[in-house]
Amino acid sequence: MSTAPAAGMTTSMADPPDLLPLFAWLSPSFPVGAYAYSHALEWAVEAGDVRDEASLAAQVSDLMRLGFGRSDGILLAHAWRAAVGGDWAALAEVNALAVCLAPSAELRLETCQQGRSFLDAVRAAWPSPALETAAGALSGEVAYPVAVGLAAGAHGIPLGPTLEGFLLALVQALVSSGIRLAPVGQTAGTRVVAGLAPTVRALAADIPALTLDDLGSATFRADLGSFRHETQYTRLFRS
Repeated sequence: MSTAPAAGMTTSMADPPDLLPLFAWLSPSFPVGAYAYSHALEWAVEAGDVRDEASLAAQVSDLMRLGFGRSDGILLAHAWRAAVGGDWAALAEVNALAVCLAPSAELRLETCQQGRSFLDAVRAAWPSPALETAAGALSGEVAYPVAVGLAAGAHGIPLGPTLEGFLLALVQALVSSGIRLAPVGQTAGTRVVAGLAPTVRALAADIPALTLDDLGSATFRADLGSFRHETQYTRLFRS
């Protein structure tokens, strides 16, 4: 049977975007130190708020829909647009806002340490003129979502896949913390990640239309938990 294209059809097609760098950047093995942070999940386990699969799923879902997940996605989108447009002043403003929005010292360390490590690693292994130019605008603290948005925009990776990958990586990092804190096992944790995939997809679809005025969160107990974690007697994580 012939495999030649039918008359009137063409074999040429636009090259799809190269998403392989994104897969590498959001891998747990990428050197940003994500394993050291729990975003106050460690305190939630200590307090008894997270004790099984259902409560872990609820906690992570709230953090994504009502807390830092949604806000970080908005910040990433604006950083991506600034990178695509070469608007380094706008990028610096978004980054300053992102750093200021961290509700506690530990959560500021969480986003800034990962952001700086991410940007340095990408610049070393995936250099680009845009990244080098942007480095001058981000010479101090760099928020993690801003760094990811900048890198993706500078390398021509579309916003949609970047948001989906980034938000899913946040879910996986939180669930990984839950597994290491022992209220759930690996199979249960995998079910939590799979169950939250529609939440990630919905957030990634909504965020591109949102502005910086839409930033905000309502996860007050988790934010207060990040303060209490600072003096928690036994700690595995830095946040």
